[in-house]
Amino acid sequence: MWKRIIESLIRKRNPQFGFDPALKDDMLLGQLWEIGWGMIRGLGWNLLGLSAKGLLAGRGLRLSCRSNMKLGKWVKIGDYVHLSAMGKLPLTLGNGVGIGSFSRLILSTSMNQIGAYIHLEDNVSIGEFAYLGGGGGLKIGRGTIVGQYLSCHPENHHFENLDQEIRLQGVSRQGISIGRDCWIGAKVTITDGVTIGDHCVIAAGSVVTKSMPAYAVIGGVPARVIRSRQIKETA
Repeated sequence: MWKRIIESLIRKRNPQFGFDPALKDDMLLGQLWEIGWGMIRGLGWNLLGLSAKGLLAGRGLRLSCRSNMKLGKWVKIGDYVHLSAMGKLPLTLGNGVGIGSFSRLILSTSMNQIGAYIHLEDNVSIGEFAYLGGGGGLKIGRGTIVGQYLSCHPENHHFENLDQEIRLQGVSRQGISIGRDCWIGAKVTITDGVTIGDHCVIAAGSVVTKSMPAYAVIGGVPARVIRSRQIKETA
């Protein structure tokens, strides 16, 4: 009975959730202990002015420029995550978004040219050790799931002048847009100016340097379209 009650509560964040029959009671109790502390830490952040209903906050969470953040309901943030919202538009996490431990979501690192925005739509799940920049703007569509070590860089350094240090030549910014319902494998890098269509799959370790159509299966360094998910392969 008590498991069914807990299951129904978790389904508020994930409607299709169900306990694995092999899950032992002591394992579940350990997880509930962690969730309980996450809710307490989330309440603490709300008392400090962050409006985020049902926030599960990990240990060592660091928030910079909280007034420029918008967090939806049932957001889950792992341990030692840093969110920095120094930008022209908000850092937005939709309902049910999950951010893996040790990740960084940084709108900008320089006060002389602040970033644009980061917008993660509902139910986006980001794996551990991700770095998401917001210099030129970053949007990830609803329901997209991502493995560990994702790296998104919506900014490029100019380097044409051989007589001046690269760090002094400024940057260009176009932004990155990732569609909804995508599956991005571990250790993928996405560079500035890239648009990825809806329902794409990107193989682990890929470096995506150009835009990709919807329903594409993508892989390689640099990445290319391997096939379309809409075309069934024949034997």
